[in-house]
Amino acid sequence: MNYFPALVLGGVIIAIAMRGRWTGYKIWHVMAIGAMLVVFLGYFSPLQALAAINLDVMFFLFGMFVVGEALERSGYLGQLAAWLYGRGRKVDHIVLLTLFGIGLTSALLMNDTLAIIGTPLMLYIASKNRVDGKLLLLTLAFAITIGSAMSPIGNPQNLLIAVEGGVGNPFVTFASYLLLPTLINLFVAYVWLRMLYRKEFEKPAALRADIVIKDRHLAGLCKVSLILLVSLIAVKIILVTAGSGADIRLTYIALISAAPILLFGRNRREVLRSVDWGTLIFFAAMFILMAAVWNSGLIQSAISSVGMGILSIAAILVLSVMLSQVMSNVPLVALYLPLIVSMGASTKEMMALAAGSTIAGNLLIIGAASNIIIIQNAEKHGHQGFRFLEFAKVGAPLTLMNVLVYWIFLSI
Repeated sequence: MNYFPALVLGGVIIAIAMRGRWTGYKIWHVMAIGAMLVVFLGYFSPLQALAAINLDVMFFLFGMFVVGEALERSGYLGQLAAWLYGRGRKVDHIVLLTLFGIGLTSALLMNDTLAIIGTPLMLYIASKNRVDGKLLLLTLAFAITIGSAMSPIGNPQNLLIAVEGGVGNPFVTFASYLLLPTLINLFVAYVWLRMLYRKEFEKPAALRADIVIKDRHLAGLCKVSLILLVSLIAVKIILVTAGSGADIRLTYIALISAAPILLFGRNRREVLRSVDWGTLIFFAAMFILMAAVWNSGLIQSAISSVGMGILSIAAILVLSVMLSQVMSNVPLVALYLPLIVSMGASTKEMMALAAGSTIAGNLLIIGAASNIIIIQNAEKHGHQGFRFLEFAKVGAPLTLMNVLVYWIFLSI
């Protein structure tokens, strides 16, 4: 049995866990170095490495990153936010609208995209209304984490489960298992935040209607892209539900939605330059390293020693939440998914993995990349964000409540 890929993975996990202590150092750098080590030292051939990269996931992420970048660059998302918060008059309303408005939006636009776009919006509302910025940033973090759980395209780990887990009719499947408990968990987050920040909730707050479109041409293309995105998802659901035999792959949905921006955008080069290429490199490298670890046989050996108890809903929820704090949720799913699939996991068990690995982001800052994005983005705008223990004090009890809700619904 070859232990080298597993040792490399261990080093990558430690480096990811330590990433907040060093500067000039990004998570994709670490994963890329890990992938290069197993290839260049001969433990995984270049052809095996190329074959390990899931192009469906890569192209989907690229398409969604293009749409998200265009929405931010054009200012159109700011206009949508003004519409969403137009009737908010107190912090109470702002928190509720953020949890359910941005939370539900994250089911379509991916949580990392909304973490980038939503941070300056929360700080803008806080500064204009003398509201505690930490409360609104925590609200944003919890909203996009919880809300993204119910969709196959809400976050990268759910996309992995939908594509590599072979989930049939993924939008309907995710919604049927996770929609109701996710809505309940969004409300739980509202009640919990209200209990902790009772005085802040009564303060007046509103989003001023002075957010303007920066690029009207690009904003028009964003409207077309969003219409295409929603329409294609609806068509996919109808085709699969009707049993027509036809289907639209998630990759095609993302690329078709991005097409108006890439084909007709006047500043498409700027949009392409601003795409999160680091995250795409991270995913390509992760596929290579995780495949090398799987091929080493170490995971299969661990399966036989652990037994079938690892397939219980409770075990999947707890393990995915806790291990995500060590290695982050996307790499965790990349390793955990083939393990439970090889053991004959049911759809419900894969949904437990989706829920657990996603809700892990509410426990500690390091549980989800979106939390790190919010902190880094806040610092760019002159706000310190939230500290490790501050986040844990609010997030750990909330995570326990969230896990309990998902366990009840998935155990029925």
